[in-house]
Amino acid sequence: MEVSIIFKIAAVGILVSVLSQVLKHSGRDEQAFLVSLAGLLVVLFWIVPYIYELFDSIKQLFEL
Repeated sequence: MEVSIIFKIAAVGILVSVLSQVLKHSGRDEQAFLVSLAGLLVVLFWIVPYIYELFDSIKQLFEL
């Protein structure tokens, strides 16, 4: 697993939390929710290949 993916996820988390707080304080709760959802989806799209690789490795391990 690459270390850079961890930093990317942390950067998205920081950015999403700051944007959410700014939007919530300005009274735009719906947009704050959508920003949080978009951040979650971006991170999930980054993580899915690693999860697939993990399950593939486990499958190959037990085929011995």
